[in-house]
Amino acid sequence: MVDHERNKLTRRTTLAATAAAGASIIALSRKAQSTRNAPIMVTPDRLNRGNGAEPDTLDPNKIQGNWENNIVCDMFLGLMTEDAAAMPIPGAAESFSTSPDGLVYTFKIRDHRWSDGAPVTAHDFVYSFRRIADPRTAAQYVPILYPIVNMQAAAEGKMPTDRIGVRALDDRTLEMRFAYQVPYLSQLLMHQTAMPIPAHVVEAYGDAWIDAEHMVSNGPYMLKEWVSNDHVQLVKNPYFYARDTVAIENVFYYPTQDESAAIKRFRGGEFDLLTDTLPPQQVDWLRRELPGEVRLAPFLLSQYVQFNLRAKPFDDVRVREALSLAIDREIICHKVMRGGETPAYSFVPPLPDYPGGPSLRFRSMRPDERTARARALLAQAGFGPRNPLAFDYNTMNSTVAKIVALALQEMWRQVGCEVRLVPSDSAIQYDLMRKRDFAVGWSGWVADYRDPKNYLFQFQSSTTDMNYGDYENPRYDGLVSRSDYVRDPAERTVMLEAAEQQLLDDVAIAPVFFGVTRNLVSTEVKGWVDNSINYHRSRWLRLDRRSRIV
Repeated sequence: MVDHERNKLTRRTTLAATAAAGASIIALSRKAQSTRNAPIMVTPDRLNRGNGAEPDTLDPNKIQGNWENNIVCDMFLGLMTEDAAAMPIPGAAESFSTSPDGLVYTFKIRDHRWSDGAPVTAHDFVYSFRRIADPRTAAQYVPILYPIVNMQAAAEGKMPTDRIGVRALDDRTLEMRFAYQVPYLSQLLMHQTAMPIPAHVVEAYGDAWIDAEHMVSNGPYMLKEWVSNDHVQLVKNPYFYARDTVAIENVFYYPTQDESAAIKRFRGGEFDLLTDTLPPQQVDWLRRELPGEVRLAPFLLSQYVQFNLRAKPFDDVRVREALSLAIDREIICHKVMRGGETPAYSFVPPLPDYPGGPSLRFRSMRPDERTARARALLAQAGFGPRNPLAFDYNTMNSTVAKIVALALQEMWRQVGCEVRLVPSDSAIQYDLMRKRDFAVGWSGWVADYRDPKNYLFQFQSSTTDMNYGDYENPRYDGLVSRSDYVRDPAERTVMLEAAEQQLLDDVAIAPVFFGVTRNLVSTEVKGWVDNSINYHRSRWLRLDRRSRIV
């Protein structure tokens, strides 16, 4: 007992020190940032938002990251949209009706216009859904729309896109047919994949339709300027149907991968908002210094280690399980992250009507037992002191991701692994994973809609691009697919829990923690509402600059 406690204490102290040292190393080795060093203008009608990564695109059919969603969803409205608390409300559709079997929805498109004055019609929605279904569009997120009749077949090139279950009955009436009932539909239709795009502009300019001189949108804001690696400027859309309720005239989005530099600008009054940018080593200090501006709240974020099951030796479940066993999730949450994150022994975070029954089988083991088991599994797979497991670990350039990476590197070293950390920008990291150009990498998932299917669909073999590890298990696929046709909510939950447990038992991923929102919100910003998916649309915010001289 005494030796065990002493070893546990030594291990925890070493890892905590490693994380702290890593923070210093990261602070000294930061690259030049995307935001210019010149002071950012602050005016009563300008909202300055720190936004994480540089967007790769602003095309609603093609975006994939939260940093892109934040911008695009200020510009476009789907059939449904979000209120200030990120709950679904009518958007481009003013009303809808449902068939008795719950499979056909008919939407009445509200009378509204694109930012160039052209009317938004049901045909624009049909055009968008067909475009995202076209394999040539290469839309990574198209699997989220597979509930639509024939959407999967069209996306796989097995059927023409005009056969998908979306059609315009007239200019203002849209019909959507679904293969099965979709209990989360109102949330799904808030998603960027369900937004209209302007057919008349896309047909005229092709891929260049997203350039500032061409792009038009149907939401509260429209694009005015996009300076790569510097900022995206949105201005109020004069044709937005609820323009009189939009208080802020200009919204500027800045890439802020250097969290510490961004926080300095926030404290200096240049940034009004910073989302998901509180470095762990500064959380306690910021809580003391900015008690009214630090916003830590429950977040439906699952962070995990992703394995490439096609890359040797990670096609061996013993190797994957060993790396998962070696992760001390309590240390990462309580000593490294320090923001209230929860150790994750499952993949899906607790959701309404899905409390979370699945779990990693070793959850009840002591840390020393897990370490011994990890070494034994590696030995069985042919690795040991004379032949250590050596691999690259891909992660993001953000301070949070790199500090977690340092902790993981040390934990894996303690079971005999040699790990080289390979950081890159977020967009590049996910592109590498999409191309399967990695062995082990850091990944995360935030709920698009509050339902376990939104997490589990990623690992179906039919999801292709977003199934980064090429996980394939017929039992898993069958459970997730059959759950779509189960009408009884309790029975559906049992089926999805069985699928999640299969995913965990196959060690396709190693869950690490469930997140919290890490936002800084100036006291000059009014209308902010913390919510579990961390959506904060600019249309619901307003600015009160009376406390400063501008």
